[in-house]
Order: sequence, then structure tokens, then C-alpha cells
Amino acid sequence: MSFLDQTCQILNWFICSLCAPQLLRLWSGRCPRTRRNLLLGTAFVIYLGFLVSQVGHIVPQHRARPSKANSQNLQDAAQTLSLEIPLDGTFLLSDLERPQVGANDTSALPNVVYITLRSKRSKPANIRGTVKPKRRKKQTVPLHHEIKDPLVVAGQEKSLIQKPLRGTNNSVNKRRAGEVPEKARDHQEKFKEKGTPKKDKRHGRPLLRGANVQPSALESNIRMYSESPPPWLSKDDILSMRLLADSKIENIQEAPSQYGVLLVLEGAATVNRSAKGGVCSQGHCGLMKRPLDMSEVFAFHLDRILGLNRTLPTISRKSEFVQDDQPCPIILWDTSLAQTDNDTHSSLKLTWGAYKQQLKQKCWQNGKVPKTEWGCTDIHHYEWSKMALLDFLLQIYHRLDKNCCGFKPRKEDSCVQKGLSLNCDDQDNVDLTHIIQRKDDPRHLVFIDNKGYFDRSEDNLDFKILQGINEFPESAVSVLKSQRLREKLLQSLFLDRIFWESQGGRQGIDKLIDVIEQRAKILLTYINAHGAKVLQMNE
Repeated sequence: MSFLDQTCQILNWFICSLCAPQLLRLWSGRCPRTRRNLLLGTAFVIYLGFLVSQVGHIVPQHRARPSKANSQNLQDAAQTLSLEIPLDGTFLLSDLERPQVGANDTSALPNVVYITLRSKRSKPANIRGTVKPKRRKKQTVPLHHEIKDPLVVAGQEKSLIQKPLRGTNNSVNKRRAGEVPEKARDHQEKFKEKGTPKKDKRHGRPLLRGANVQPSALESNIRMYSESPPPWLSKDDILSMRLLADSKIENIQEAPSQYGVLLVLEGAATVNRSAKGGVCSQGHCGLMKRPLDMSEVFAFHLDRILGLNRTLPTISRKSEFVQDDQPCPIILWDTSLAQTDNDTHSSLKLTWGAYKQQLKQKCWQNGKVPKTEWGCTDIHHYEWSKMALLDFLLQIYHRLDKNCCGFKPRKEDSCVQKGLSLNCDDQDNVDLTHIIQRKDDPRHLVFIDNKGYFDRSEDNLDFKILQGINEFPESAVSVLKSQRLREKLLQSLFLDRIFWESQGGRQGIDKLIDVIEQRAKILLTYINAHGAKVLQMNE
């Protein structure tokens, strides 16, 4: 018996000993019966309440108290059996929590605990807007060297053919790129047997005499993802671009009176090789220039977007024989151009003073035949406006300002290297360069050697290019005002994969367009300040 039980028993006897004489006295006395009954009831209620309060302390003492070891075993067992919980999430733990008592002890009460756990979902709920759409499988189309259709059918893979790996027996490569044409496979084997071309010991350049070179990849460099090309590029432009980018190089020749080398490309099977001038007379040759002249590709696309259409199709291409495998601009070789002079590289001789006189007389404008004393050439008056506009946006100075008299040249400029920048006193007698016409069309110019300069600051622009120009083509000015020049340039330049990648992708192209847009704003301000006219020049 515990100390608390003994204390409760002593209190019970003490209260009974005190209350018993008083109850007998009340019962035997002469007190009224009503008062006596009230006192007895009150005493009984007090004693009953005391007993109830004591029972709450005594009864839990007889229950079996689980030890700390049993509770620890219960936790370990619950963790061990957590993996065996049924799917309904209910588990009975009666045996684990039952106290360890003797067999004859019947007063121990069972301790049953129900644990309910929330079951995990097998799949997450599909919340609206979070389910990714199914992607369509892309199909690849093998590209042959003979390009018959200039357009790409809509829905084709963005890249016409994946670039094959060096391993020729790679099954994954065959599944991606499709079957390689037999001609291309035979040529690859011959090229591997020959090995890389021998290099010149003096200059470190490969010897190109009679070399038969083909592109290092079968992937088309002209990316076309829609049924029709951009509206500013004609069907002939796309054909020429693909010819320059994807055709095999059959031979390399020296270019006459030009900077660069002449590439003889593999054309269609219907080319008449016995024609006068050979293959190049049929338009299957390209002029390859230095890697530093890559801005000519940008000039070609800008010319088409502005609606001038005076440059020759130009693309960028990598070749096996170029040092460090750098991309170079390839310009379509046009045999219809008039013969040029070796000094001025022009089809006619024209000085700066005679050029300004022609601008004043507006030769051949509105079909008016010029007089003999005006000193007009066969070139139409509108052609000078188109050339000046393109030259100002790209800051091409060698045509109208070869001595660099309209700006501060750098050491890298050709006028400084040749010492021409000091001859600015007598500018009227300075010859214009790269003024080219066609044999069968002497009224219109052809813009060649269109290397632009994007690193010239706004306060050092050559405004001499715009001297005497009072009319500008409406097609070009409308594009500059439409705020869509960037969009069109991005769409057009993206077609040339090699040029896009060589400039650093979208980030590098955006920097070039920023320069052109800023110069376009300056040109529009110049037109408004000088009151120049904007005319439709579709003569």
C-alpha cells in the first residue's frame, strides 16, 4: 500500500469519527424533522463528493504503467512496420502497446492505438495549363548536290539534313541523315585517300592547282523553313544562293582584275561546257574573298530589303583549303558585267567634278535625252541616289571618296595605307572607283566590292557621300521609316547559316543592326533638313 492510500484511509476514519456523534445527537434530539433531514442530506453530499475525488487518484494507480523501454520498442516497431501499411492507410497496433504482465493478472486493460496515414497518389493531378503538349516528330530530308527545287516544302525539318559525324559506319548518323548519295560517298572516299592538300612552305597556304574540293558537310547552308522565301528575295536569288552554298567546288582559278579567287562550281547536268567562256559563262562560278570582307553578305541582304536590287547574290561559306577553316564571302560571278579598268576598277572613267555635274543635269530622268554639252554618261540619274543611300548606311567610301576626305580615317583604312588621305586639296580631279555597268544594260549600275564599316562612330560619318543628292528612292525610305528594318534583316540574314554563326548568332547580328538603325535615323534627319525629295524610282 502506497503512502497516498494510507493517507486517504486515515482521512476517511477521521471524518467518520467526527460525524458519527453529531448524527446520533441530531437523530435522538428534539430538532424538527425537516431541519434534521436537511442536515443529514448536506453531510451525505459532502462525504460523497470527497469519495469521488479520491477514486480518481486511486483507480489509475492500479493500471499497468508502460515502461520507458516498452515505449521505445513501440516507436521502433512502428518505424519498422511503416512499409507494411495497407492501402487503406489503417493499421492496428494492439500487441505492441500491451503491457508485459503476468498470466493471472486480469485487471490490466488493453491499450489499442489506431494510426491512420494519408496514402500517396500514384499520379499527380493534371492541373489545367501545366500539361506539356506533344511534340511532332521531325523528319529529315536528304540534300543532294543537284538542287532542282529552290524552295523547301512547309513542315519539313528546320535543318534539311543533319551534319554527319566523321565515322562512316555510324548507324545513328545514318538514321538521322538518311542515305548519302553514291556520288557523294565515292567522292568522300577519294578525298580521304588524297588527304589534305599540301601547303606552300613560304606562305603556309595550300596549293590549289587543279584541286578538286568539296564542302566538308552535307548540310545546306541556306535555311528555308517556309514555302516561299522573303518577298524581297527573288526566285533567282534563292537559286544563286543555294548554288554558291551547296555546290561542289570543281576547280579554282585566278580572278581577273579582282581581289580573291574564282571558284568553279558544279552546276546542273544541262550546263553547256563548250560554250564561249566555259562554265562561268553559265553562271556557275563564284568569287571568294577574304574573311575580313564578310560585311558584303550583310550588304547584299540590306540591298534587297531596301528594294535597290543592285548587288550580286552573296553568301558565306567554309572551305577545306582556307586557313583555320574561316568562313569567306562568296559572290556570284556575273560575266555580263562590262570590262573594267585596272586602275579604277570601273567600266567608265568619271571624276568627282564630272559626277557633280551629272547630278545637276539629272541625266536621262523622265526619259529626257541629255544634250552633248552636259557631259552625261549612259548611267541614269536615279542610280546615283541608290548608290549614295547604300554607301552611307554601310559607310562605303571607296566609290565616291577614295581619299577619305569626308571623315577622319584610321590606320587600317586603305586611303591611309596608300597615302591618299593627304590629297584632298584638288578633289574635283579625283577618279571614282568601282563604277560598274552591264554590257547589255548601261543605264543601271551594279554595286560590287561592298565592304561596310560598322565600327565608325556617329560623329565621324562620311557625309561627302550625300553631296549633290537631292532625291532618294521611296522604296528604301519607306522601309527606314516603317520601324521594321530590324525584323526584316533578322529574317533575311537567318537564311545564311554560316554568316549567322560567324557573327555570334542573334546577339552579334543585333549589334550590327543597331548601327544601321542609328545611321538610318541620321539619314532621315538629313533628308528632312535639306528638303530632299522622296520619289518612286521605277524607271
